[in-house]
Amino acid sequence: MATAKSKNLSASLEDYLEAIFNLAGESNVARSKDIAELLGVSKSSVTGALKVLKAKGLVNYKPYDYVTLTEAGRTAAAEVVRKHNILKSFFINLLGIKKDTAQQAACKAEHALGPEVIARLLRFIEFVTQENKNGYDLAGKFGEFCRNRPRKPANKRGSNKCSRNN
Repeated sequence: MATAKSKNLSASLEDYLEAIFNLAGESNVARSKDIAELLGVSKSSVTGALKVLKAKGLVNYKPYDYVTLTEAGRTAAAEVVRKHNILKSFFINLLGIKKDTAQQAACKAEHALGPEVIARLLRFIEFVTQENKNGYDLAGKFGEFCRNRPRKPANKRGSNKCSRNN
């Protein structure tokens, strides 16, 4: 289980954990230069993030050595990846969003949506999947609905802020 130090990670630190998790694969190790390349950041940015993650007990890191996730780091990274995959699945399979767009949207949303929203999305995906098995293709019906209805233009009244009435 993640320690108290590992809670409340910034979106950036979650991205580093996710990158390490994805790069490590079966070998369980990642290299700083690969992390930098994957995230499109400088090596010095990676070094700074790794120092913070090490202080939080999430990675094992020494300069010029491989990076590995601690048990707490693996747990935290797996949760970030799980959220990402739920969102990506929702965007692609239920909303019919193209994979590249869904990938980018999932990257942004995974940090903003809390565990309650992610859990509810997962339940919704399970519900739709179950209904599909029962012969009712809810995702297909939604796709048909989108194809048959013209898109309304985005609201251009000035403010992009969210409100409770929207």
